[in-house]
Amino acid sequence: MGLPDLSVSRRSPQNHKQPASTRCKGEAESRLGRRAPVPRILEPQLATLVDHAPEGDGWIHEVKFDGYRVLSQVERGSARLLTRSGLDWTHRMPSLANAIGDLPVSSAVLDGEVVALRRSGLSDFQLLQNSLSAGADAELVYYVFDLLYCNGFDLRAAPLQTRKETLRSIIDKARCTRVRFSESYAGRGADFKASACRLGLEGIISKRVDQPYRPGRGRDWLKVKCLHRQEFVIGGYTDPGGSPARFGALLLGVQTQTGSPGLTYVGKVGTGFSETSIEEIHARLSTLGTSESPFHNPPRGADARRCHWLKPIIVAEVEFSSRTNDGLLRHPTFRGLRDDKRAAEVTSEEQDR
Repeated sequence: MGLPDLSVSRRSPQNHKQPASTRCKGEAESRLGRRAPVPRILEPQLATLVDHAPEGDGWIHEVKFDGYRVLSQVERGSARLLTRSGLDWTHRMPSLANAIGDLPVSSAVLDGEVVALRRSGLSDFQLLQNSLSAGADAELVYYVFDLLYCNGFDLRAAPLQTRKETLRSIIDKARCTRVRFSESYAGRGADFKASACRLGLEGIISKRVDQPYRPGRGRDWLKVKCLHRQEFVIGGYTDPGGSPARFGALLLGVQTQTGSPGLTYVGKVGTGFSETSIEEIHARLSTLGTSESPFHNPPRGADARRCHWLKPIIVAEVEFSSRTNDGLLRHPTFRGLRDDKRAAEVTSEEQDR
């Protein structure tokens, strides 16, 4: 099942125009980019968190998927799947890699999100984690939203609209249900965001249609969330109320950007866990114990006496309602572990603005 209908505004022009060719070669196609080898290290373009969706025809808006960001490198019928931090996850999603490798190109680099879909068509991060933990990737879907290289041409300098036109023609020709084009909509960003929130989506991504692909975080891509949700580093846990073999709550932090050593403590999360996730998390945490707190501002009082410190390596995704005046999370809920993110990369999204 595909995504729910989000057609709150007119479709952007790239959903109607077809490029002259999808072969990405020859004099006409060379206008899309320049001939160049694919670099060994690929860095994705990242979005900056903002409070409101931008307006105007210079912007398109897409669904913010609840999955793993993946750059796929296609070469002669096979594909490598790389996480945002450059980890090779091809072995974790072999059947999906085969589907991507079957795309009608001799070589390409695509940018997208791997998701698991509920029956409603909404992406579900916990369902995705369960599938990967079970080694079952047959139901996973790759939503593709950008094309960086195609058949020897580097397209990153081309405008986004041009890249998406070429990408759509490739995906349409493939007619593969597991590799799908991420639809985008022009203008009326506030309406699109409101529709996304009503459907229970995490949020939207807004992009400048006339800009090139720029690695790293910038303001050509903006993200607007329906809920507060981000990654945090696990720096410890509290004693449980019951069995000593488990934990009570996870202590969370972000990398400090003020010059102080260690993580900045932002609160603890003790809800949202399943029996399976509790066992899995506890097994991983049990090997990371340390005598020193990784936080420069650790919890104090009664909480401090119940704390067990951990080497700050594992990253968790957490949803929360808001923050207190001193930066602590309100009503946090655990959503899953993020094996695709390095702890060193996790800073407060408020600081990233």
